[in-house]
Amino acid sequence: MSSNQRPAESPAASQCDVAVLVPCYNEERAIARVVADFRAALPAATIYVYDNNSSDNTVAAAAAAGAVVRRETHQGKGHVVRRMFNDIEADIYVLVDGDATYDAPSAPKMIAKLLADRLDMVVAARVDRDVKAYRRGHRAGNLLLTGFVAHIFGRAFTDILSGYRVFSRRFVKSFPILSGGFEIETELTVHALELELPVDEIATPYYSRPRGSASKLSTWRDGFRILRTVLKLYRAERPLALFGALGIALALMSIGLAIPIFITYLKLGVVPRLPTAVLSTGLMLLAFLSIACGLILDTVTRGRREAKLIAYLTLRAPGEERRRS
Repeated sequence: MSSNQRPAESPAASQCDVAVLVPCYNEERAIARVVADFRAALPAATIYVYDNNSSDNTVAAAAAAGAVVRRETHQGKGHVVRRMFNDIEADIYVLVDGDATYDAPSAPKMIAKLLADRLDMVVAARVDRDVKAYRRGHRAGNLLLTGFVAHIFGRAFTDILSGYRVFSRRFVKSFPILSGGFEIETELTVHALELELPVDEIATPYYSRPRGSASKLSTWRDGFRILRTVLKLYRAERPLALFGALGIALALMSIGLAIPIFITYLKLGVVPRLPTAVLSTGLMLLAFLSIACGLILDTVTRGRREAKLIAYLTLRAPGEERRRS
């Protein structure tokens, strides 16, 4: 998986404090290779392995490989990433899964792009090198979710579920993580798109897991959780579009029910279907109420977005920390 030659770090990267963050759960067979590969790719970086209640020898294997090992007892990848982002101080953060499927030699290239283009996040878009590396269900789910997110928030990535990313300090320290599981990648992506942060992606090799290790990702369960997260974020970040569309749909239903009643009233001067008239009136009231809620929530969302941007702008751009210190 890793190259025999040690990749050269750029001068700018060598002046930065780089932290490699590895959330881990029952990865005894893979974690030592992950630590060794990233040690070779980023010799000056500190590698942190956060164990998430593993029942095997993950902790011992990571410590023996030379990683700084810590624990997070709240189960779920989102909880682990939140703890990592809160605890660790660095200029550049490399987030990668502990399953030895991602390409460590790509890390210097990702960091160099982040610094050269003054980006806040670089995503490793997976290009599988093995038929078994990327299961069809995962690939199909990723394509659907990527297309859905692009439709709602705008297209910037081809692989929103990649677990291999490089971040600036200002992204990490201004990002309010809310999710607790594998939907964390979706939340990271939507946060960047919502605030229109400078981001990019690089195609990187993706490999199959080592023999004897198993994926913790459930295609259906975690897929539905990710989709639910996208819908919740859509409700939170695009309330006017959501409630406005609902209001328009209710108004059209109300008008559709009211037209025959008005025609009958104009012809005969009576309202023969009183329950239908009441239903039509109620639907129209709900339509106005939905649109009003959308307008109010849109104002709240704008205020929250401004607060996020203020927190983001208080931190310096990638590479500026060392230059101004």
